[in-house]
This record gives sequence, structure tokens and C-alpha cells, in this order.
Amino acid sequence: MIPREAVTLPRTILDCIGNTTLMPLRRMVPKGSARVLLKLESENPTGSMKDRMALAMIEAAEAGGRLQPGGSVVEYTTGNTGMALSLICAVKGYPLDIVTSDAYSKSKADHMRILGARLRVLPSEQGRMTEQLTKSMVAAAAGIANETGAFWANQLSNADQIPAYHRMGEEILRQTNGEVDAFVQAVGTAACFRGVGEFLKANRPDILLAAVEPAESAVLSGGRPGGHRIDGIGAGYIVPLWKEGLAARIETVSSDDAFRTALRLAREEGIFGGSTTGANVAAALRIASDLGSNATVVSVMCDTGLKYLDTFGAILSRGRQ
Repeated sequence: MIPREAVTLPRTILDCIGNTTLMPLRRMVPKGSARVLLKLESENPTGSMKDRMALAMIEAAEAGGRLQPGGSVVEYTTGNTGMALSLICAVKGYPLDIVTSDAYSKSKADHMRILGARLRVLPSEQGRMTEQLTKSMVAAAAGIANETGAFWANQLSNADQIPAYHRMGEEILRQTNGEVDAFVQAVGTAACFRGVGEFLKANRPDILLAAVEPAESAVLSGGRPGGHRIDGIGAGYIVPLWKEGLAARIETVSSDDAFRTALRLAREEGIFGGSTTGANVAAALRIASDLGSNATVVSVMCDTGLKYLDTFGAILSRGRQ
């Protein structure tokens, strides 16, 4: 007879958010470089790190009375935040309106609809992410919130998400036994870079924190805004949650390099992430080379590449990789 053990089952799918694997890269890291570890946020229920922040924003709104039983939610999104909110609102029973664009992966929009969200899709400029597109999405979401009285998550300005990334930083510190010398993360809302970075810095004051942005829209580096194809980052302006002085380095990665590195990651490590993951790994490899073999660099697999099959398929069909 098999002995019975005390097992705690999750109450809902939301209990499965967080505590993701930290995976070392084996083949992509050149000899003499630092060890590179990748936080596999694809293990979250919707396949991205945004599950953490979406749950934190909704629970904070509930606790503060901004989201009441019977209420509804509205948000603008490039996709991952919208998918995370769609899951959370489905579980909690809140109607959800999403503002997104045709610049982003169609499969993400389909996923949101499957989970019950109502979508308003704005046209883009030749499928590119631009400052004007970001601002148009924000304005449309604000308009819906004003018309309906819905709770507006407003991810670019909502600091309620930052504690969720403090917890992610705590996971990284525990998984590395405190031996982490650099953290590398791309900047969308800036909440992940800031939240993880603040936590790690408080426990490892000498840690190198490196932010990543698109080379075509390198506003954190003092450049001009422009169009790019890296989903979820590079809003085209300094976002409200960006904390000046936290990043010791800002790395720029082009859209082409982000996709090339994502394909290398899939083919050499068997880890299939999206373009933002590709940007993270490209920057992490540079920093690993600079720090040398005795150091440890941590970065993030922001989401699964399965969300971008149409985009990667188009690249492969053009013979670019």
C-alpha cells in the first residue's frame, strides 16, 4: 500500500503563478565567460512573467476597494499583460476590455478572446511598435474606463506590480544561493527590472544591474524614439516606473539581433522564447563576456516563443535565418 502524504493542491490556476525554474545555458556561453542563468517565466500559466504583475495589480485593487464585486477591468497591452489579466479575470469573474494593436502577435489576441476578453484592436504603422501607438492605446483604455467606470490597470504607471517582482528577486537569490553578480532585463513597464533589481541590490549591493532596450528606439540611452519589432518593450519614451540611477548599464539590441538570438536559444539550448527573451540573452552574453568565468549572470525568459509562431514562421519563410 502506498503511504499517504500530506499534499496541498492548488485552489485555482492562480496558485501556480511564480516559483519558476532558473536554468543554466550550456552551449551558447563561450569559454571564459560568466555562467548565464535564465529564469523560465514561460512556466507561468499563460506562459509569461506578466502573470505575476497582473495578479498583483488586481489583488491590490480589490484590497483597496478600487475593484468591487461585480466590477469590470480595462487595460492596454502588447499581449502578455492582456493574456495574464484575461486569465485572472476569468478565474475571478470580472468582465475585461482590452485595447491592443495589429502590431502584436495575432495568437496573443486569440488567446485573450478565448479567455473571454473583449478586444479593441488599433491599427499600427506597418506593423511596428512606436511611441504614438503606445500613447494611442493608453488613451483608448482611459476612454473606456471613463465611459464604463471599470478599474483601469494602467500597467505603465501602476506601482502595485513591483512587489510581485520583489518576490521574483527573492526566488533568484534563493536559487543562486546568493551568488549572483549581474541581472539583465529588458524594459517595458520597467517594473520587472526595477522590482527584481531593487531586491537583489538590497541583498547584493555590488550587483551589476543592466537594462535592455531596442536599438531602434534607445530612449533610455539618450537616443531618439523609433519603430521596432520586439514585443512588450521599448515604449518610445521614459516610462513612469523607470527608476533613474538603478541601472549601471543600458544595453541596446536590434530587432534582428533579438530574433536571431531567440532562434539560437531554441536551436542550441532547446529553449524557445520570444523576441524579448532573445534581446535579454544577447545582452546577457555581452555582460558575461565582460565579467569573466568566475561570475554569474541572471536574465529572464520573459515568455514562450509559442506565442510568436506566426512571426518566427514569417522570418524563416523569408530565408533570413
